[in-house]
Amino acid sequence: QVQLVESGGGSVQAGGSLTLSCAASGQTYSRACMAWFRQAPGREREGVAGIDTDGRIIYADFAKGRFTISKDNAKNTLYLQMNSLKPEDTAMYYCAAKWRECSLTMDWAYNYWGQGTQVTVSS
Repeated sequence: QVQLVESGGGSVQAGGSLTLSCAASGQTYSRACMAWFRQAPGREREGVAGIDTDGRIIYADFAKGRFTISKDNAKNTLYLQMNSLKPEDTAMYYCAAKWRECSLTMDWAYNYWGQGTQVTVSS
């Protein structure tokens, strides 16, 4: 079992920044992916960014150039630095984990999910 706990959400004005954190605990595997997803009211959940055990990173197009995913292996913590935030970034952001490669489209393949942290961006 893996437990994921997100933090760092909040309310910011457009153009502002936030850093989300996801603390992981429990069983670890030699090859795994940790990723961020988000879901806005009335919209489907979408992948934001993912990073695997080897450090390979993928981003959704809307995240490229504005968001940065990283992880601190010593702290078992995943981060998402979000800059130049827009109102359309408003959503609940979730941390998720799966074994092997990352995917931002196969959310059903993620075995573990956090409870989410709300990000609200006002214009």
